[in-house]
Amino acid sequence: MMLTIVAFIVALGILIAVHEYGHYRVAVACGVKVIRFSVGFGKTLYRWQPKRQHPGQSTEFVIAAFPLGGYVKMLDEREAPVAPEDRHRAFNTQPLRSRAAIVAAGPIANLLLAVALYTAVNWIGVKEPVATLARPVAASLAEQAGLRGGEHITRAGFDGQLDPVDSFEDLRWRMTRAALDGRDLTLEVAGEGGRPARELVLPLSRVGAKDADAQMFRKIGVIAPLTRPEIGDVVAGGAGERAGLRKGDLVQSIGPVGIVDGQQLREVIRASVEGGQPKTQSWSIERAGKPMTLDVAPEVRDEGALKVGRIGAYVGAPPEMVTVRQGVLGGMWRGAVRTWEVSALTVRMMGKMVIGEASLKNLSGPLTIADYAGKSASMGLTQYLVFLALISVSLGVLNLMPLPVLDGGHLMYYLWEGLTGKSVSDAWMERFQRGGVALLLVMMSIALFNDVNRLFG
Repeated sequence: MMLTIVAFIVALGILIAVHEYGHYRVAVACGVKVIRFSVGFGKTLYRWQPKRQHPGQSTEFVIAAFPLGGYVKMLDEREAPVAPEDRHRAFNTQPLRSRAAIVAAGPIANLLLAVALYTAVNWIGVKEPVATLARPVAASLAEQAGLRGGEHITRAGFDGQLDPVDSFEDLRWRMTRAALDGRDLTLEVAGEGGRPARELVLPLSRVGAKDADAQMFRKIGVIAPLTRPEIGDVVAGGAGERAGLRKGDLVQSIGPVGIVDGQQLREVIRASVEGGQPKTQSWSIERAGKPMTLDVAPEVRDEGALKVGRIGAYVGAPPEMVTVRQGVLGGMWRGAVRTWEVSALTVRMMGKMVIGEASLKNLSGPLTIADYAGKSASMGLTQYLVFLALISVSLGVLNLMPLPVLDGGHLMYYLWEGLTGKSVSDAWMERFQRGGVALLLVMMSIALFNDVNRLFG
């Protein structure tokens, strides 16, 4: 719990500080006087005023108690009287291009941070499972496409343009993009025994996915990398322990079904239910080189509307891993490409949610973000950096949405001013602000509801 809280606060502090620094730095460059730079709202916890500042600046820097946001307060005639000698430093007196640049700088800073974080991960390197596939889910799109398990995927892409696949996680990302975009994905499978590589098409346009969740991957059929069908840690008092299973047991068959990998073993266990009751089956295992037979009856658990089997044990040995690392230029390029891909996917998902083609369950709030912050931090530095990059992209894209209370809303005002030569009237500004606040509160309520369902439902 403490790790989750610390990781969440650090993430928020970094992302908000970078966002507000974007506004601050461009405002200073445009000659606007910045009165306060605050990370957080509410009661001031710490404040300071650097002695050396840019000419004309006397900015107060503040860390406040409530961390969900921040602001840069600039000299502005609309908020308080401005001395005649300082009028040229007020935000509202700046030319349109300067005001637009100052507003856009916050989201752009978040997107640049994401590029830097993804680049750092590419340079450091991260260990990920090799892109060798487990046996696909029965009757899934992967099985229908001809995958049987054990295939090593070397390249993947769209419309004949295939790019190298670095790892299983890289492949999952490409499948996610393809499924949510309604596009088919071409895979290149490495040849075995001197045979040439072959290509096959995953018809992901038929998934009809509205959520990037476990059910989507079950429809696709590619859930996990290839692993040995080995029993890991066994829960005390669970179905596995009661049946006599031990850590290290290698499962060779269950009933008449031969078991070849950990994913297939998990699927057979899940399906070991008949009429809502556990189905006892004969397991052939190998323990310390000796064959054995055990009768195993799983525990029945609810998974949505389904009843599935569980044995109370970690199933499947760890997969073969590969270190994915890029050179200096390659890492920078891939960092920029990944930021663009995540941004584009985020925009498309937001658009689909607006028109009803994607579920509102994709909205996440602070509880989910805090949970992911703790989990990623526990997995190591690179996973935490990837988490920060993903949230930074989301923050940048969200703030560019044309909602009046967000940076994107102000940019829409400036677009209107640029096209008509007239600024939006105060009356209309107030109406837009009220509508924007109402819509943002609705979005936050849905996100919080989704958080509670994910974590406690």
